[in-house]
Amino acid sequence: MQQGNEDHDILLRAAKGEKTDRSPVWLMRQAGRYMKDFRAYSDKYPFRKRSEDPSIAVELSMQPFNAFGTDGVIMFSDILTPLPSMGIDFDVIKGTGPVIFDPVRSMDTVKKLTPIDDPDRTTPFIRKILGDLRSETEGKATLLGFIGSPFTLAAYSVEGKANKNCLETKKMMYNNPEIMHAFLNHISENIAAYACHQIECGAQVLQVFESWAHHLGPEDFSIFAKPYADRAIELIKAKHPDTPIIYFANGGSSYLERQKDMKSDMLCVDWGVDMAEARKILGDVPVSGNVDPLVLMGPEEGIRQAVRDCVSKTGGHSHILNLGHGVIQQTPEEAVAAFVDEAKKFHYSDIKSADKKTLQTV
Repeated sequence: MQQGNEDHDILLRAAKGEKTDRSPVWLMRQAGRYMKDFRAYSDKYPFRKRSEDPSIAVELSMQPFNAFGTDGVIMFSDILTPLPSMGIDFDVIKGTGPVIFDPVRSMDTVKKLTPIDDPDRTTPFIRKILGDLRSETEGKATLLGFIGSPFTLAAYSVEGKANKNCLETKKMMYNNPEIMHAFLNHISENIAAYACHQIECGAQVLQVFESWAHHLGPEDFSIFAKPYADRAIELIKAKHPDTPIIYFANGGSSYLERQKDMKSDMLCVDWGVDMAEARKILGDVPVSGNVDPLVLMGPEEGIRQAVRDCVSKTGGHSHILNLGHGVIQQTPEEAVAAFVDEAKKFHYSDIKSADKKTLQTV
């Protein structure tokens, strides 16, 4: 499926806060195992091979655009990819997920961490992947890069793998906060360097994933997540002020008011809050999201209605349509096709004036 050239940069323009006539669309985890073409690779190659071999990573990144005509193409990679550059090795084990082989749990370990001072040496595949993707998407779609936020990367590194209670991380936060703050400071400075490298290699928009925000209450978010995410964003903006940055706190919709003044250009909202309520809390802050991913398991008309409802509740401005979390593996491909198709058909001029009046009084 090819996209009309007139909309080739609509996602970039929306991310910058510029006026558009509809909400551009892409989906978190849009390159994934729900796609038959993706499984042809994931069943054959381990994750790091897929994400670090440029020809495979480019192919997987482009699959959703080629199949559905999304307005954005996001590099196929992982938020943990830069960790080995800081001296934290990992792998993604099938059936288990990411595993950190030597969890970071002491100040001595933090002090031994290395800086990301030469990304071309430690992650040589990034330049080739993003360079090739920029060539593939030029005049067709916006190219997104991404990083994990400092707290999320720290939590993964402290836990060693996903943990429903974030136990070791919270023990460190409450009993040895000086270790956690030192670790977060190291990550914020170095993940910013990795983000800048992505931009210099071709990424036009950057999303910052706070994937483990659901482990944090409002006060802990303000102490351990927000200041370090803001610090990383400030460092990126100092070098690349014109590159828009989207911040996504997964599970953070209960404290949106604490995100309103963040340094990012746009906030991505999870599906746990009604978009009209999010708009009320955030005001004119550009927003992304936030359809429940499980809506894609329902009938086509329900999917299309969810798209129209979400876009309408934004008031028809400053919005990128996305899910409120990633696409799940069981999602039918035709559901994603319907989601993208409706997004591209439904223009802000289609929002009923009565809906706009209702939104203004929410």
